[in-house]
Amino acid sequence: MRLTSFTDYGLRMLMRMASEPERACSSAELADEFGLSRNHLAKIMQRLSRGGLIVTRRGGGGGAVLAKPPGEIRLGAIVRLLEEDQPLVECFAADGGACSIDGQCRLKARLRSAQAAFVTDLDRSTLADIALRPAPAA
Repeated sequence: MRLTSFTDYGLRMLMRMASEPERACSSAELADEFGLSRNHLAKIMQRLSRGGLIVTRRGGGGGAVLAKPPGEIRLGAIVRLLEEDQPLVECFAADGGACSIDGQCRLKARLRSAQAAFVTDLDRSTLADIALRPAPAA
């Protein structure tokens, strides 16, 4: 299974935030660290916020913080949230895609099972398990 870059960067952001969960991280700081545009990072933050994984604050001293302790955030939950609109294969799309062998395909059930097993295995670990070391002081 291949994760989207959206999920990849979302995981990186959360790993950094988990390294110092009490400190608010600004979008500018995270974008610079990961070489990502602030606009793209803002979209990832929106999804994480909507999913209840982070809380954002505006203004001086603002930024994003984890909504829960890192040990309470399962990796599978993160991947489910960030990949929610990215079907593994075309026929998994909400509209069913345009598969020419639909109704005859015996692969679909196996792919669903493999995808579920992948995310279930990720649920065995938490964000605390993969937290980065605190960023060096500038």
